[in-house]
Amino acid sequence: METKRAWSLQKIAAAVIALIVLLVCLFSGLAAVGLLGPDEPRYAWIAQGMAHNGNWITPLLYGAPWFEKPILYYWTAALGFKLVPSPEWAARLPSAFAALVAALATAWLGWKRYGERTGWAILLIFPTCVAVIAFARAAAPDMLFTASLALALVCAASALEKHGLFLAAGKNARNTPLGSGAPSDKSALIFLGVSLGFATLAKGPAALILSGGSILLWAIATRHVKEAMRLLHPLAILSFCIIALPWYILCAYFNPSFFRTFILLHNFQRYLTPVFQHRQPFWFFGPIVLLGLLPWTALLIGAALDGRRIFRDGSWRNSFGFFIACWAIFPLIFFSFSQSKLPEYILPIFPPLILLLAHSYVRVIEQAPRTAQWLGVATGTMWAILGIAGAFGFQKLPPYEAPYANGLHKLAVVAILIGVFTGVAVECLSLARRAWHALALTSLVCAGLVIAAGARILPELDPLLSTRPLAHEIQHLLSADPQTSGSHLFSVGEVNRNCDYGLRFYLGPDRITQLTPQAAGEGFVLLSGDGDMTLNNLGIIHRKIVAKFLPYCWVESLPAQEVPEDK
Repeated sequence: METKRAWSLQKIAAAVIALIVLLVCLFSGLAAVGLLGPDEPRYAWIAQGMAHNGNWITPLLYGAPWFEKPILYYWTAALGFKLVPSPEWAARLPSAFAALVAALATAWLGWKRYGERTGWAILLIFPTCVAVIAFARAAAPDMLFTASLALALVCAASALEKHGLFLAAGKNARNTPLGSGAPSDKSALIFLGVSLGFATLAKGPAALILSGGSILLWAIATRHVKEAMRLLHPLAILSFCIIALPWYILCAYFNPSFFRTFILLHNFQRYLTPVFQHRQPFWFFGPIVLLGLLPWTALLIGAALDGRRIFRDGSWRNSFGFFIACWAIFPLIFFSFSQSKLPEYILPIFPPLILLLAHSYVRVIEQAPRTAQWLGVATGTMWAILGIAGAFGFQKLPPYEAPYANGLHKLAVVAILIGVFTGVAVECLSLARRAWHALALTSLVCAGLVIAAGARILPELDPLLSTRPLAHEIQHLLSADPQTSGSHLFSVGEVNRNCDYGLRFYLGPDRITQLTPQAAGEGFVLLSGDGDMTLNNLGIIHRKIVAKFLPYCWVESLPAQEVPEDK
């Protein structure tokens, strides 16, 4: 009786910790920093416009069609703009919810196949990875794409499991077929098509390439091509078409340039050529994956040992783990050959990769305690290294204003202390064979750091990261004087893209106009790069800086009488 009670208390504690970690790491501080870079404000503007103008077919950027990405993100964010007053929350909620779906789907798959302990481990590891924390806060379609592919992985695995293609998972697993009593083979195939349909609405044909390539890689390697063809069942194809095709057909009907712009330019040409200047070396995604898995990167060692073991004993042909691994291997290879590389491209490999990490870690805890000890020590050492790296990072920040300028060294010290003390605690717990306590501690420290970043660090860094503070200053400048309250903010030359798109979102695209020598009325001018030299060459006298977005652009006052007449 006491044993059952203790086990029940452990389950309750695990559920509480998992819930805290999921909510904090995925949803807290979504508005701690303004919209970043050129993409977030651009996507948010399109979604906000969709919510206001009611055009749910054609994405419009400043009134013109914009076909860089499909429609799913804009639909979900537009709903956010209708329901949530904060623009940052509205723009980022789709990614946060998608990350939650990916976490739950991956945990369900691990739970059903490898047992509940693997499921709990995934719920603690997945939301605390650096990549997941970052992209759960991105106003972009990448996490929606990742969640849709994670669901497709679950459905494909469930359908194949029905045909007995995988070996029993082991004595601690629930060896009944995946989805026994809940979905049937046909249900799994239907939902596979639905998931791939949503993935195609999130980022386009890449959904079919990544999922199809992963399954084909597994099928060819294991000689299960005939069984894999079952996934092309008419039910899967029909459900995919019902979800994905209507928008593509309608958008192409109303916009004749859609096919050329989206399919040819933003998919094939982006992959085959460096047209968007995102060229990186072939090995670019290797370090990205290692950094994205932090603080759990050391657990890759356990997954690698598992992989070596199943290849040595020849069980990989019927290994469920190898099927999962293919969903990480193929996208990594595929995107490594791309001529355009961005960190977010590789995000879909994290659900299958984390499932493998969690399972291998749980396995060594139960079957190879000494290996688990050393994995824990490696994870603790990683914490210490992260603390030192964080301290150096804070010291590199420009001390742009008080009181933050006086607090940089304090933050550096705090980073070292957190890293070292967490690392030592994780190492001690691991050496004492309390691996689950070390796992919970690491997850809770990550959640605490997310709270601290959202409450203190990111708001202080906002002037360096987003144009939101600059936009607020400009609004104050233009409203402080009745004579300037109705004037536009002028710009000179080519403004930095981050600054331009950010200010157009927060101020409105009609608030910024290009300055000419004929411009009249006292106002302000937005400068970027060598914009001040352009003003000097035009003979326009400009005064001291009144607002700035380091290091990209700044605002200066522009008295009307100092603008010369055009001769």
